[in-house]
Amino acid sequence: MQENQPIHVIGGGLAGSEAAWQAAEAGAQVILHEMRPHRMTEAHLTHGLAELVCSNSFRSDDHDHNAVGLLHEEMRRCGSLIMRVADTHKLPAGGALAVDRVAFSDAVTAAIHNHPNITVERGEITGLPPAEWQNVIVATGPLTSAPLAEAVQKLTGEDALAFFDAIAPIVHAESIDRSVVWAQSRYDKAGPGGTGADYLNCPMNEEQYDNFVDALLTGDKHVFHQWENVPYFDGCLPIEVMAERGRETLRFGPLKPVGLTNPRDPEVKPHAVVQLRQDNALGTLWNMVGFQTKLKYRKQAEIFRLIPGLENAQFARLGGLHHNTFLNSPKVLGRDLRLKADPRLRFAGQITGVEGYVESAAIGLIAGRMAAADTRGEAIAMPPETTAMGALLGHITGGHLAAEGEPGPRSFQPMNVNFGLLPPVTISKPEGVKRWKTAEKQLARKRAATARALEAIMAWA
Repeated sequence: MQENQPIHVIGGGLAGSEAAWQAAEAGAQVILHEMRPHRMTEAHLTHGLAELVCSNSFRSDDHDHNAVGLLHEEMRRCGSLIMRVADTHKLPAGGALAVDRVAFSDAVTAAIHNHPNITVERGEITGLPPAEWQNVIVATGPLTSAPLAEAVQKLTGEDALAFFDAIAPIVHAESIDRSVVWAQSRYDKAGPGGTGADYLNCPMNEEQYDNFVDALLTGDKHVFHQWENVPYFDGCLPIEVMAERGRETLRFGPLKPVGLTNPRDPEVKPHAVVQLRQDNALGTLWNMVGFQTKLKYRKQAEIFRLIPGLENAQFARLGGLHHNTFLNSPKVLGRDLRLKADPRLRFAGQITGVEGYVESAAIGLIAGRMAAADTRGEAIAMPPETTAMGALLGHITGGHLAAEGEPGPRSFQPMNVNFGLLPPVTISKPEGVKRWKTAEKQLARKRAATARALEAIMAWA
């Protein structure tokens, strides 16, 4: 690579913004291309960078016992822009890291525009990048525009895979009946910026739950004929799809009543509980946790008002679905995220087959550092496989393939970060303990894995 050539980053989402920031911080000149507002997507509402189009939660922030919390901490230690801004604009959310979505996007946008090494250009890249662009990061996300997606597909000879992704409704706070709901985090857990009473809980008895499930099963749904043979991603199932899998599925999923006690009737355990999570710093908007849906808008309001405490709910946003595409990355990308068919192109973010905000940003972080090294004529090591970032990178560049002795490769599907992606860690039973309980052993194993990961990421960072 020529030192005077800029790095072109296509896409201004979380991955693209993080990639541009990392490369610029390393001294490279970066041009960030974002097609909005000249061309909008089915899910975006603004032209801000790093707009959160689904939940406002970055999920668990517990880096000792949760893989996504570990990924948060690794990114912080690598100077992540996304994590710095998220920490600045966090909201109460129990053990999760949730953010004010508008303030978050505004702050990322300002940071990118104010960086002396970054130029932002608005406009769609239609087709493959020009031949003179020799150092490119494609971070166009799951809503990659058709001309670019088709060009990549033609170049690689591999079909892009696809799945449904879903958006949860948001309720106006003043329309929630506070005489019915109560504030409590599950198991009273206080997370970053939280108090242990960060969710609003709507209790359901058995009759109310059954009526709600019946309404979900019979409600009119949007039909997307072009997508009908596309699998859902199990981590983001529409609520009515969960209901179709069995009447009790929701009670053991997003509506599970465990760890919650209704102070108005503490002796009676709710049959199910719908949780609402704060969505903005003012506390005027609340997100319905786990309520992604493809119900028609008219039916959504009608069905969701069956929930105790939401009988008069007014919705700032109703739920919806959008179509996601991602590469068959283990076949088309190298370990350095380069496209095998055209090595000047790197890919980052959700288009590579990771799922989740921080997972997407983490791959952007890696890609940005690699691209900056290219401008110096250098190469950098991959993040160690014992780290969350290294494990995630390993998954999308071959980690899904069949283990020795298994018949043939597994199909590649999107993946959130999880401890199952990390290599096993050896632990020893504490001195004096005769019988080590399984739960205690699991916690010890997670703590050992995270300690190992944080030591390794500091050496890499």
